[in-house]
Amino acid sequence: MVNQVANRDSLGCSPKALATDQELCRHDVRLYRKAVVSESVSEVILPASDRGFLIGVSMAPGHQRSIYRGRARNDYEFAPGSIYLRNFAEDYRAEIVGSFDFMLFELSASHLRQVAEEVRMRPVEGMPEHAACDDPVLSNLVRALIPALERPLETHGLFLDQVSLAIATHLLHRYGGGGGEALCAGLPPLSHRLEMRAKEFLDANLARDVSVTEVAESCSMSRGYFIRAFRETTGVTPYRWLLARRVERARQLVEETDLPLAEIAAACGFSDQSHLSRHFVQVLGQPPGRLRRTGRN
Repeated sequence: MVNQVANRDSLGCSPKALATDQELCRHDVRLYRKAVVSESVSEVILPASDRGFLIGVSMAPGHQRSIYRGRARNDYEFAPGSIYLRNFAEDYRAEIVGSFDFMLFELSASHLRQVAEEVRMRPVEGMPEHAACDDPVLSNLVRALIPALERPLETHGLFLDQVSLAIATHLLHRYGGGGGEALCAGLPPLSHRLEMRAKEFLDANLARDVSVTEVAESCSMSRGYFIRAFRETTGVTPYRWLLARRVERARQLVEETDLPLAEIAAACGFSDQSHLSRHFVQVLGQPPGRLRRTGRN
């Protein structure tokens, strides 16, 4: 195995064979996109480790894979949206026929234990492996992270935290044996005092990449409880509320000041002027430059 894994990346792929090779590690989240464009056979080889678990979502049709466990071999065919769940604790070797394109999400066992505690479920140390399975919930959650890889500088920690928590909770329910009630069941809304505290904290940190942990701790809550209670109270997730507040603050600065748009973008937590403009169009239906011109005519 030692010679076989030489010159391979952290997921056991040969970098030379990859047409797409993206990776993002932020806020305890590690994302990848790996793709090969070829009609030949490629190989993935990775020795066992304590890294936790890997979820893969097929982004393209026609992918065939043979997975070897000792002398046993199992063959799979992946449709678009098919998922696999892999435990890093096991040696992994697979032969892949033809092109493939995968979004991948890695989470540690410690992260999964933390989420289990937050949502009051039994902790799990292992989960059975799955391949070429249909799980629309998990598939859509992982695919929601595609923009984070495509535009990492625009990706906010709140968004990554929310999606990663949802993924981990779904894994615990469907593949970890459940054993508890998710906090969304019968969850009461935030009190007015805690709602105001959370909003004031977010508002005071518009320009910063604040995490769900920080906001939840300001309200003396766990992350899982806070996200669900905030959404129950306001109708939106903390990230969506923060994004709307950023756009509103930027609108005020565009209309009431002569600050350059690039400075307004930075002051409101957008990565650059184009990032600001894109969200302006999505929320207000026009770019900031046009709003400034029409407001002063």
